[in-house]
Formats: sequence, C-alpha cells, structure tokens
Amino acid sequence: MNAKDTPVAALSTAPQCGPNAPPPPDALWRRTARHPLVWPLATLALILAVNASLSPGLWHLQWRDGHLYGSLIDIINRAAPLAIVALGLTLVIATRGIDISVGAVVAISGAVAALMMGDELKIVDGQAVHLSHVPVAVAVLGALAAAGLCGAWNGLLVARAGLQPIIATLIMMLAGRGAAQLLTGGQILSIQYVPYFAIGNGFLIGLPVAALIALAVWGGMTLILERSALGLFIRAIGINPRAARVAGVRSRTITICVYAFCGLCAGIAGVIVSSNVKSADGNNAGLLMELDAILAVTIGGTLLSGGRFTLAGTVIGALIIQTLTSTIYAIGVPPEINLVVKAVVVFVVMLLQSSEFRRQLRALALRPAPGASR
Repeated sequence: MNAKDTPVAALSTAPQCGPNAPPPPDALWRRTARHPLVWPLATLALILAVNASLSPGLWHLQWRDGHLYGSLIDIINRAAPLAIVALGLTLVIATRGIDISVGAVVAISGAVAALMMGDELKIVDGQAVHLSHVPVAVAVLGALAAAGLCGAWNGLLVARAGLQPIIATLIMMLAGRGAAQLLTGGQILSIQYVPYFAIGNGFLIGLPVAALIALAVWGGMTLILERSALGLFIRAIGINPRAARVAGVRSRTITICVYAFCGLCAGIAGVIVSSNVKSADGNNAGLLMELDAILAVTIGGTLLSGGRFTLAGTVIGALIIQTLTSTIYAIGVPPEINLVVKAVVVFVVMLLQSSEFRRQLRALALRPAPGASR
C-alpha cells in the first residue's frame, strides 16, 4: 500500500515520531517527578491541606489598618528568618561544606544590635522616651558586620587552614554562643527603641517587612547566581574542588566569601528575631535553628554532597518547616513529642525525594506475587 492509499484514520492513530513528537504520558510523568521542586511543593500543599482541615480560617485573608492579616501571612512572616539563614547555608552546602554555627551567629547579631542601641531613658515633654545611643541603621550595620566576620572566620578555617567544615563551624558554634552570652551578661537584654521594632514587626505596602527582606535576599541571590558565572563556579567547586582549581576557579576565595555570606544571612535573621521579640537572648536566640536550616535546604532538593542547589527549593523547605510546626500546634500534639513528629515527617519526605527509594518501590510493586503463574 502506498502512502497516498493509507487511510486517514490509520494516519491519525499511528504514533508520531521525530523530534517534534510529544512525549508519551509515562515519560512526561517520570520527567516531572524528577524535577527537584515537585516533591517539596507536593509536601507543602499536603501539609497546608491538613492544616486547613483543622483550621478552616487558614485561607482567610483580611485587609485591616492598611495591612494584610491572616494565618498564611503569619506562616510566611515566621518563616522569614529561617528562610534567610537557609539561603545562606545553601551556598555553603553547594560547595561541599556545612555551617552549624548559624544559630550562634543569630544570637551574636541580636546581642550586638542591642548593645549598640542601649536603653537610655529620657524625659521629653514630660513623657518618658527610650532613646538609642546610635541610629538604627548603624546598629544594624554593626550587627551584620559582626555576623559577616564570624562567617569569614569559618571560611578561613576551612579554605586556608584546611579544617573540616563541621569542625571549623563547631568551634564557632561553641565560641559564638559563649560570646553572645558574654555580650548579654547571661541575661535577656530588653530592647525598648521603638523604630527598631519595624524590622521584625512592621509592614510595608501591606506586607510584613521580614517577609519582604527574605524576598529581597532570595531575589538578589537568584539574580547574581543566574546572571553571572558565580553560580557555575559554586557548582564546579561542589562537584570537584580540585578540578575547579585546576580550571582556574578561585575556589578558596569563593569558599571564604560563601561562608562570610552565610554569616551575613544569619546576622540578618538575628536582627529580625531580636526586633520581633524586642530583646536579645544570648542563651536561646537561634537555638537549634541550624538544624531547621539544614532540613530546609535538604528538603528543598539541594544535595549535601555538593554541586546541585536550588534557592527556590530552599525557600519552599523553610515554608514546609514552619507550616509543619503550625500544623503540629493545630493538631494539639504535646510539646514533648513535637520534635519527634517533625523528624518523622521530614524522614518520609526525604525518602520520597530519593530516586533510589522510588525505584525500589516500583520494583517491589511490579514483582509477581509468590505462586503466581508465569
């Protein structure tokens, strides 16, 4: 039969071939399942659905006094410090590093800001007014400079002294927590300067300032890493540091800068946290935040072995951690087993993200039952 004699129905039902042919449904599903953001987004949607079933007002947003209020806004606002810390930690992990000192740096940042502002009480026009020793901008810059120096010190220990990242940052975690306690005298320093509260509790264009800061950090990092060769260099260092160095990449300088930036992100989070709670606590500020940040990074799809990272996934991971915390409280889980529930959920999510685990599940599902006819 010639091509011109082929029935039209046969042509319409014949499989299309060639580069322009659409992929089969199963191939499209496999390709979608391999995308690094699919499982984090699915997890976030599932946790939000559970939360919404327990708290019907989760999706309710209202505009009051020029601000947007609602449970979702609260989740985003509370996740902002964790997201900022996790974004900085993403680059460290992408270079095959780790930083477990970010929680201590959060405490140092808040303590430095509180000490620079002080708590001066004066009578102005017959009213008691709390004043600051320095402008808020100066106090914030001082806190960020201290945090950035802590991160740079970590980078020097890793890149120049050759220490293992976990050892170098463990030293800073212990020393930094002690330094924060020395700065605060082991007490909780109260912050009374009202303009400083706008960082952690204020609103801009109707949205929380903390969330806008996190959005700015995310957007700036995305722009720099995708529009310049820096992102490629970081991936190259994570895949093979020695080969990257031979290729001309200044891996040591980039590593130091990455750790310094991670410290800077922890400093930003420390300023937000101290402004939110209106105090600086060297003992408890940022406590265990490094663990939540590492979880957010890994849940988002960044490889702990380095070389592959996703900033969007890290932000989604931070939202997952905060939404999970809110859901646990909504369920009424006792505080004693709060961390256990969180660990179980994170464990399940990480298993679902593992391509090897999914392959074994498929193989198990397709295995014939014992005694089945062949």
